[in-house]
Amino acid sequence: MPIVQISAALGPAECELAVKYTLQELEKDAKKQNILFEILESNPTQHGYSSVLYNVSDDAQLWLNTWLGTIQWTFQSKIRPNHKRKNWFVGISQFATPQQLPADDTIHFQACRASGAGGQHVNTTDSAIHATHVASGISVKVMSERSQHANKRLAKELIALKLQQQLENNQANQKQNQHLQHSLVERGNAVRSFKK
Repeated sequence: MPIVQISAALGPAECELAVKYTLQELEKDAKKQNILFEILESNPTQHGYSSVLYNVSDDAQLWLNTWLGTIQWTFQSKIRPNHKRKNWFVGISQFATPQQLPADDTIHFQACRASGAGGQHVNTTDSAIHATHVASGISVKVMSERSQHANKRLAKELIALKLQQQLENNQANQKQNQHLQHSLVERGNAVRSFKK
């Protein structure tokens, strides 16, 4: 199943509200098109969401392609009513399924009961999975599938995705630190001096 993220990026609180609006529109459109749409993880804020991670059924790629990219919302800010800006942007991006998943012995899996709406099948079996990557401490809870095996596989994919994001963030931070070093060279107080 494709894993997709809606993100306010580094936008202001209005973009978080726009993420909430985008999620509502996505859910409405998915229902209208009979597409399986499931929220995997959300990061709620005071005004909406900073990001939402969800998946859709494998046969929904054509529909999903119509949503990928930048989404623009035009509205007067409810958060700052006198603010001049009326255009707010969020991004929707699809993550490639990680080619290499972490080994089972690096993850602690715990079966648990699913919670939330779902009718008679929720809370009747321990099909949900809580998974923690031991080395990094990254933890996910997956209950979107009906079987433990499928939830375990999706949990491994999410952990692999988060490990990949963590690695990319570390590399970006390292590049930023290297760039900052250019401006941190102290003039004077040299530890060594040379003449030619």
